[in-house]
Amino acid sequence: MEHKVILVILDGLAYDVAEHALGHLQAYVQAGRAALYPVTCELPALSRPLYECILSGVPPIDSGIVHNGIARLSTQQSMFHLARAAGRSTAAAAYHWVSELYNRSPFVPARDRHTDAPGLPIQHGHFYYADHYPDSHLFADAESLRLRHRPHLLLAHSMNIDDAGHRHGLDSSQYRNATRAVDGVLADYLEGWLAAGYQVLITADHGMNNDRSHNGLLAEERRVPLFTLGNAFSLAPDAAPRQTELCGLVCDLLGVPHDKPSCRELLR
Repeated sequence: MEHKVILVILDGLAYDVAEHALGHLQAYVQAGRAALYPVTCELPALSRPLYECILSGVPPIDSGIVHNGIARLSTQQSMFHLARAAGRSTAAAAYHWVSELYNRSPFVPARDRHTDAPGLPIQHGHFYYADHYPDSHLFADAESLRLRHRPHLLLAHSMNIDDAGHRHGLDSSQYRNATRAVDGVLADYLEGWLAAGYQVLITADHGMNNDRSHNGLLAEERRVPLFTLGNAFSLAPDAAPRQTELCGLVCDLLGVPHDKPSCRELLR
């Protein structure tokens, strides 16, 4: 099995809001063309540790990336490293912490914001460093990378939902509307991605609470969505994927060797 993969991380999106505010994605689910699963994020429920968890399959307590202030290269084999070792091409439109984890650290905007470096784990990248960087621009960046480089693995990571949550809290119209807005942006691209043969996973690193933060054990902080779209997925209703299994799942889709845990029941 060898597929191309697009992984979307909607930063800060709680499962309960994803369940009711992502109307376009839910249309795919209701049509039997996608599945939605709840996933419990690892601890701590913070962004940089959970980027590492999703992208390498290693929980924060073992990766050493245990808070957002740890700015260094990862010591783990990420999905980007594994893809490159198997001769697959990689790209990412993402927050600059992803570049710091897998390409170069510290992040130097003039050098790293736009990356084309065949020898790096993430070969092609557009990396931003403002939390309010518009999701419309972010997904246009991702699509530009897809059309120009046809990568086997593409990461698209947006921040507007998380930014709205930190400004206004979980139970706010701003947070819910930021979620609805990104659903509309995704609607511009999903059909084309699927038609081009990509398998698409859409998830979040962590959720949000009413204190306008996240880092605890509340369900709204830890419970996040995972949507699967594409003909490689089983759409099995009773699967129970773990956040640490997403890296291995992506590697299985890419058809690359790995030693990561994986939720294989999600695949046909």
